[in-house]
Amino acid sequence: MKIGILSSGGDCPGINATIRGVGKTAITHYGMEVVGIHGGFSGLLNKDTEVLDEHSLSGILNLGGTILGTSREKGFREMLTSVDQEKSQCILQAYQELGLDCLVCIGGNGTQKTTNLLSEHGLNVIGLPKTIDNDIWGTEITFGFDTAVNIATEAIDRLHSTASSHRRVMLVEVMGHKAGWIALYAGMAGGADVILVPELGFNPEVVNEAIRERARKGKQHSIVVVAEGVKLPDKRKATDFLMKEIEEATGIETRKTVLGYIQRGGNPSPFDRNLATQLGGYATELIANRQFGQMVCVKDGAISSIPLAEVAGKLKLVTPEHNLIIQGKRMGISFGV
Repeated sequence: MKIGILSSGGDCPGINATIRGVGKTAITHYGMEVVGIHGGFSGLLNKDTEVLDEHSLSGILNLGGTILGTSREKGFREMLTSVDQEKSQCILQAYQELGLDCLVCIGGNGTQKTTNLLSEHGLNVIGLPKTIDNDIWGTEITFGFDTAVNIATEAIDRLHSTASSHRRVMLVEVMGHKAGWIALYAGMAGGADVILVPELGFNPEVVNEAIRERARKGKQHSIVVVAEGVKLPDKRKATDFLMKEIEEATGIETRKTVLGYIQRGGNPSPFDRNLATQLGGYATELIANRQFGQMVCVKDGAISSIPLAEVAGKLKLVTPEHNLIIQGKRMGISFGV
């Protein structure tokens, strides 16, 4: 068999480990031919490929980013859903001209949606979930998440020192547009006093009172972790508003730190390397058994798979019943509501 591999969407620690997991398993165990597709789905259209062998797959386990390059898939997805059949036909033609028996697509929610569309068009595909946000429906965890949480937690640990020394409130903005998994896990691991996630929303006065209550207890500094997707009713980002609001309401000097893309770059954690390796190996097993149209996932702690049709268009979000939120509230941590 001949399989193609591409990565799409934002970069993420662990993509290269996944490429290696798929490729080395396919080559050494199943005797398959493997080609890497450059630049995401646009590379498929342009047939921009390279043969991947054991030599080219060596030394990439610990590398961040992706050796294949990446791009957003929105325009490609629009071609697949276009009423102009000629547009979608050129995608199928590219797949056939490359002589592929299966296409492995590594990416987040948009990528899995696009991969499902390819499946509906009759292509043999396998999806591999990738995102630091951990918000892909159908899998308990995605590679990249552990690395991002480690980076964010270390930043929070360091900010405790500055907050304590200067008796400040430190606002820490972490990634997470619609899902607050990084904020929740890093905030709890870093000993944050207030954690705000998009799913729950927040009441500014609840946040202010939590900080005032700490001050009344002699704790003159606080750490507030905010997911970037937390918004005000008028759609403004909460972080800028809160910096001024907290300082005026509490009288405590307030500063912000935005971690941004730092969370998404760099080498994957050992956990993410091992997870990516297992997901990649399982994807190759599915291909060997001709079980296409699936996304590899983690279910009940084990590597498994789920039909792409069940994943497309869904998000896995933080709920008020999550164990970390319940435990956090019992310990006096405020979630802004």
